[in-house]
Amino acid sequence: MALRQIKHYQRDEVLRKKSKPVDKIDERVQILITDMIDTMYQAEGVGLAAPQVGILKRIVVIDIGEGVHVLINPEIVKESGEQIDYEGCLSLPGIRAQVKRPAEVIVKALDRNGKEIEIEANGLFARALCHELDHLNGILFIDKAIPETLEREQP
Repeated sequence: MALRQIKHYQRDEVLRKKSKPVDKIDERVQILITDMIDTMYQAEGVGLAAPQVGILKRIVVIDIGEGVHVLINPEIVKESGEQIDYEGCLSLPGIRAQVKRPAEVIVKALDRNGKEIEIEANGLFARALCHELDHLNGILFIDKAIPETLEREQP
């Protein structure tokens, strides 16, 4: 187990860059995935994308309390409905805002063993998927936030 440093928006340009697809799921990728899971749990987050630990690869891990999901090269293939709720981000500590997201999504990806998977998600899981997949394209939740709902914790 190795914890990775979570990159913060105001200090790390990597969060604004587009991630590259994973071509080969090798030992280095497996170590990265394990480290990302450990880092997410240590930080008490529900999701983490590889760019948040400084790696521009299309990998996300998510656990909304139902067990961890590992997605490699994920893409949203269908979305429907609408939901608005508050979001925060491990890379933007102390900031939260309401964001409009699809109520339901279908995501195709590879699991950590390279098997193709399709995930149908709604509610919080759909929100988390959209949030983490945005990270792979250099998009942060504040880019989609409803401006008047933006809140910052006072130090």
